[in-house]
Amino acid sequence: MRLILSLLLAPCLILQAEEFDTRNWFKGNTHTHSLWSDGNDFPEMIFDWYGSRGYDFIAISDHNVLQNGDMWMDIESIKKRQRAIGRDAISKCEARFGSDWIQWETRDGIKGIRLKTLEQCRDALEKPGQFYLLPAEEISNTSLGNLPVHINVLNISEPIAAIKDPNLSASEVMRSSLQKVKAYAESSNSPILAHLNHPNFRWSLTADDLATVAEGAFFEIYNGHPGINHLGDEKRPGDESIWDIANTIRLAELDYPPLLGVATDDSHTYHGGDVSPGRGWVVVGATSLDGDSIVTAMKDGRFYASSGVELDSIHFDESKQTLSLQIKPIEGVEFTTEFIGTRTDYDASKEVTGIGEIFESVVGSNPSFKLPDDALYLRATVTSTRKHPNASFPEQKEQAWIQPVGWQN
Repeated sequence: MRLILSLLLAPCLILQAEEFDTRNWFKGNTHTHSLWSDGNDFPEMIFDWYGSRGYDFIAISDHNVLQNGDMWMDIESIKKRQRAIGRDAISKCEARFGSDWIQWETRDGIKGIRLKTLEQCRDALEKPGQFYLLPAEEISNTSLGNLPVHINVLNISEPIAAIKDPNLSASEVMRSSLQKVKAYAESSNSPILAHLNHPNFRWSLTADDLATVAEGAFFEIYNGHPGINHLGDEKRPGDESIWDIANTIRLAELDYPPLLGVATDDSHTYHGGDVSPGRGWVVVGATSLDGDSIVTAMKDGRFYASSGVELDSIHFDESKQTLSLQIKPIEGVEFTTEFIGTRTDYDASKEVTGIGEIFESVVGSNPSFKLPDDALYLRATVTSTRKHPNASFPEQKEQAWIQPVGWQN
């Protein structure tokens, strides 16, 4: 039964015996917030920020809501979210879109603004084949101990209700929520993608949780929010270690396909503040710039995650079991690629012994490595010597994360 389930859930991961030129792939971010939930800027300003900085697609994933219908905010509530000196969100929006753009409305004697919907933003900002606004929601579930279990869902047309049950464990909430997503996808007849967000936020989810929930296929290997404990601590693993522990359990013990990693901003503040945009993204080999194509490509494993490093190509030669990368060179910058995996004889009695082993570190722009015969999988992390321009943790360098390969054998 487990093997059948794994085949049903498995991403295709088509990085086999072919070299993929990633230079024409689409760059996008799948996790941001606006005034529709707990962000501090108008959705049109956020979409415009990304569009003017070379992103091909962007999803505003507000908590438990899509940007449609009626959403009104009074002026004082908008201003209280600014936490910045200088021009406020309203004047900045007027300067960008004109004085007639903002929909002023007085309700119960209080002056406020009706927020723009996704469709209104699309009419103003979307450019076919150049810039796409991807519908998304962050399903903000809560579990036993009021722990957050947040899941982003992409390419949906209506919100999926959150689960808030103090009697359910975090993994039970995760499983139930993903089952609701699956049911929605089947009824909508559209490709839908769900990725688990920031597992270390309030230490809500463990690697074992991510491993044992079969319905899970994607999670955030990097989230740009400074408060999500990306590096872990002296007692708990960081996100990369969680990835390797979970994938080792899934492949060696459960016959589940591995988790694939996405990088996101999770931005909330756009007028100063430390939860700002531009920190993490995905680069996707979609056939066209639309929601169905983006999600289909990601479900096929045809993407990589990045916080600054750009790749020119990814090549996994299945016959030779060799993963090769071409990294876009930058003058004066050096790249180190760590080829990582777990061997079949890892020590399961000690949580991390032999799990996520660095098989080899290669310096340069054209690293290559052959999957060891006794390895469960092979993935790669590329780290630049260049500091991240908008770091979310101390001494952060720009990186890229390549999905696990070789596990099908």
